[in-house]
Amino acid sequence: MEHTGNGRSSRTRQGRGKRRLRKFVAFLFSCGLLGVACLVAGALYLRTQALPVGTFTQPSQLYDMRGELIASFQGGENREFVPLKNMPKYLVDATLAIEDKRFYDHVGLDLRGIARAALVNVQHMGRVQGASTLTQQLARNLYLTQDRTWSRKMKEAMYAVQLEMQLSKDQIMEMYLNDATYYGNSAYGVQSAAKLFFGKDVADLTLAECAMIAGVPKGPRYYSPYFNMDNAVERQQLILTEMANQGYITVQQAEAAKAEKLNIRPAEKKSAIVLAPYFRDYVRSVAINRLGIDEREFDEGGIRVYTTLDLTMQRAAEDSVSRQLTGGDTGELQAALVAVDPRNGYVKAMVGGRDYGENQFNRAVSNSRQPGSAFKAFVYLTALQQPGFTAVSRFKSEPTAFTYDNGRKTYTPSNFGGKYPNALIDLREAIAKSDNIFAVQTIMQVGADKVIETARKLGITSRLEPLPSLALGTYPVSPLEMAGAFGAIANQGTRIETTVITRIESSTGKLLYEAKPVKEKVVEPEYAYTLTNLMKSVFEPGGTASRVASTIKRPVAGKTGTTDTDAWLVGFTPELATAVWVGYDRDKMISSLDSYKAAPIFADFTEQALEAIPPKLFPMPDNVTSVYIDPATGKLATDRCPNARSEVFVKGTEPTEYCSEHGSAPPADGKAEPKKSGSWWDDLKRWWND
Repeated sequence: MEHTGNGRSSRTRQGRGKRRLRKFVAFLFSCGLLGVACLVAGALYLRTQALPVGTFTQPSQLYDMRGELIASFQGGENREFVPLKNMPKYLVDATLAIEDKRFYDHVGLDLRGIARAALVNVQHMGRVQGASTLTQQLARNLYLTQDRTWSRKMKEAMYAVQLEMQLSKDQIMEMYLNDATYYGNSAYGVQSAAKLFFGKDVADLTLAECAMIAGVPKGPRYYSPYFNMDNAVERQQLILTEMANQGYITVQQAEAAKAEKLNIRPAEKKSAIVLAPYFRDYVRSVAINRLGIDEREFDEGGIRVYTTLDLTMQRAAEDSVSRQLTGGDTGELQAALVAVDPRNGYVKAMVGGRDYGENQFNRAVSNSRQPGSAFKAFVYLTALQQPGFTAVSRFKSEPTAFTYDNGRKTYTPSNFGGKYPNALIDLREAIAKSDNIFAVQTIMQVGADKVIETARKLGITSRLEPLPSLALGTYPVSPLEMAGAFGAIANQGTRIETTVITRIESSTGKLLYEAKPVKEKVVEPEYAYTLTNLMKSVFEPGGTASRVASTIKRPVAGKTGTTDTDAWLVGFTPELATAVWVGYDRDKMISSLDSYKAAPIFADFTEQALEAIPPKLFPMPDNVTSVYIDPATGKLATDRCPNARSEVFVKGTEPTEYCSEHGSAPPADGKAEPKKSGSWWDDLKRWWND
């Protein structure tokens, strides 16, 4: 009986143990099911939740007039988006080999990698190994800060899983290589890195170059070839070894790439990796401050900004400025250039200084420089519209003290170098030689208020005061204003509002803005043409820009301007109006050698910019006539006048009396020809004008 009792008790205990085990297994199974259900519910929840504001930020892009990409914006930095299909496979493989071997296997979090990193860190009693996947790095760069906190790590993990749910692996890799990688020197994304380090597009990188670039993001200063070449090469070779170990390349390929000599470009300034940087900044300012585009949307909203810039002309402008300000004793000499198409008001080129990397101040749009004699164009255009004032109107150029303000004040201008003809000169000679006495005589006769009115109509918005000195350009203006104003003259008196943005589209193609430039006739065509014809003499023998006449192979008109601190040439062809300024930022006196640089920049740029366009004559309006005059008297020339020249007049203002000082009666047909024919070009111009 005792034995039987002990057996029954043992069997009872075994039964209870089995029941407890079954309950425990059932509990674990239930927990497992609950865990799976929670994971499924969590996944479904994450799948339906939107990512934070700013999700998938896209760089806004800037295009020139032909649709060629100028720059990309994001956070104020220059980027260029490149589709994954246009990237070399070596670059993707190198990135995977060193950053995330299991990228195509995990779901945003690499649990195996996390466990391995945790074990290593415990063994070393510190954090020596991380386990962030490419997806986590992308999530951190898109939505989070770099703070090392548990809350940030939790959010990073959550956003990484969401990214994996909403994007394909290739899309994530594409975004990572374009948006989440920084290479130092203001270069974001693999395209900027390729241009920065090797001066080529990312598609053209070799295996060795891909491995070098893939190693930099780990530490843009520590692994950059610009900051530590030894570290950069060591990491590049590690990546090549890993690529071979993981089967992306053969050992022989790895060794050949390790032996390849890398041609790292010298560290260059910011301007070297940004096209048209001053124009880019100006467009951004116009879009945000004038057109009301939100700043963040402009930088990161994926909008497309279509501009008026012609990159071919822009390169010509930058080349022309650089050529004149390179070498010699140029020191801190600065320059600015703005070119405008007078037919539509489009800004085609803009250079705001000699080196954007050193100084981002845009002198092309700053109204801080005196235009000097270039302002005389507005004085003479005003005068030509007054009764009795024509191309043969004359004043005596001699030292003169002018009184104004009812005789209470005196203004005593002087000619350049203190040189005076001490004789009567006409308007053509005054323009060609930039005579200051003639200009002040003119503004005193027509009134400074009227000159300001003309300047305003042409587009000058800077502060101007009705003083005699206004004739000599003593009030600062911007090159952009001057180019636009001269463009109105080139466009036969019709001003079209200066424009840099033609339209702006959202990332989805919605039209946000479309330019509708104001067009207005501000001067009658005959007066604009008359002044244009007179300003051509600036480039002819004896003119202040005659030294560059041989460079320009087409009809051109313009006006030079020189002050103690500034040198200008503002001129135009029928297709292009250009303002060039040269000087110093600190109002330092310019030397005569410095003052001669504006004209060569203008001439060189004009020819380069219009190289593919045949030369065109300025169209003569119907209300203009051309006659031969005697410069000494301003009367109609006879066949005995020794220096007869062709001159243009608004019909009804041409002289009617013949010169009688050279002993001959007027010709029987009423026309007089000059005694000598000039060059074939002069003959062509005379034929055209007649």
